[in-house]
Amino acid sequence: MYVVTGATGHTGSVVAKALLIRGKKVRVVGRNPDRLKALVGEGAEPFAADLIDTAGITKAFAGAKAVYVIMPPSLASSDFRAFQNRVSDAIATALRSAGVTHVVTLSSIRADKPEKTGPVVGLHYLEEQLNGIDGLNVLHLRAGYFMENTPAQIGIIRMTGMAVGPLRPDLKLPMIATRDIGETAASALLNLDFHQKQTRELLGQRNLSMIEVAQIIGRAVGKPDLRYTEAPDQQVRAALIQLGMSSNMADLILEMSAALNANYMRALEPRSTENTTPTAYERFVTEEFVPLYEGKSAAA
Repeated sequence: MYVVTGATGHTGSVVAKALLIRGKKVRVVGRNPDRLKALVGEGAEPFAADLIDTAGITKAFAGAKAVYVIMPPSLASSDFRAFQNRVSDAIATALRSAGVTHVVTLSSIRADKPEKTGPVVGLHYLEEQLNGIDGLNVLHLRAGYFMENTPAQIGIIRMTGMAVGPLRPDLKLPMIATRDIGETAASALLNLDFHQKQTRELLGQRNLSMIEVAQIIGRAVGKPDLRYTEAPDQQVRAALIQLGMSSNMADLILEMSAALNANYMRALEPRSTENTTPTAYERFVTEEFVPLYEGKSAAA
């Protein structure tokens, strides 16, 4: 039995489907049971639970051969770091109580740092809590910048005719498609070839700057002159709050952006075949960004 948390999310859904396709027994955990129905239709066992509910997720983890762990989003939280710590504490307690021996976590580059990386500090805490469990074999997948962050530009491009954000235009980021994270996590869960406490960076197909991101998007949506502009923090903060983020979450996002801009938050591993993943940003834009931009996706 495999247990997948965040099973309706970008990475969890890929993990669950990859395991089910291989004929494995999979218990999928999510807050909304209705959203689990599609995976149930593919053979998964549903389990509705909130990841801050220690008793609930202890039951969800019972009998698990291995677990995939994510940190759920809570964009409207007034204290997201406190929420992250509650989730981490609940997961660690549940793993101990259920006697789980193997865990793969979705973490982030520079989760080794205990401060000044915004929401990634919460992933540092999660790693520390799981690393403190005797007998647990855990693999922390420290992923780069999600390609799925970039569709947030759609409304901005439509409104202003340019891409805008808090990152330096020339900053090269290891950009990764979440599908590749999910496939890597599923492979690790199937093989269970990790021991004790390990980390592995996932750096995407290549590093890209926001200048290059705008150029790729522009060519795909018929705006070949599309440019990217770095906006001041106050402007970005106001825009994030207008989109529904709490002021606390907006401040954490800006702290993370500052850490990236200053190279305080960067990959530690040199790029290699082991940490390079296959999906190019051009493919992501064609398959994911353009349908959203044109309003042809169910997620639009």
